[in-house]
Amino acid sequence: MNLISIAFKEGATIPRKHTCDGANDSPPLAWGEAPPQAKSMALIMDDPDAPSGTFVHWVLFDIPPAFSELREGVQGVGVPGSNSYRKIVYNGPCPPPGPAHRYFFKLYALDQLLKLRPGASKAELEHAMQGHILDQAQLMGKYGR
Repeated sequence: MNLISIAFKEGATIPRKHTCDGANDSPPLAWGEAPPQAKSMALIMDDPDAPSGTFVHWVLFDIPPAFSELREGVQGVGVPGSNSYRKIVYNGPCPPPGPAHRYFFKLYALDQLLKLRPGASKAELEHAMQGHILDQAQLMGKYGR
């Protein structure tokens, strides 16, 4: 799998509209076909450069494997997990003033539905995915103020 976005390229700046300084809509993401044996997909977006440690911006799981993209501002696809704001929605980059932070979008193809409760944390998702990852892809964008 290969994770891409028409909004920004690998290592480039995430457009303002996908951040807390803009509309805060999730960026469009595409990955093509999942492995044939995939039963679900999962997505994690986090910021390892946050001052207090890795900050989670988006958790989404049990995405149907027939999907090959998530449109900008997507809602109603998969099951939303909880981010570091303790919300079950996408919250875009919102770093403190200073150097740009890196934001990693990590997509996983899984051999089963996870059936976690809505609002499950990144840690709960990662635990449930252990031993079930068929393939994975990553896209990194930057944003600073």
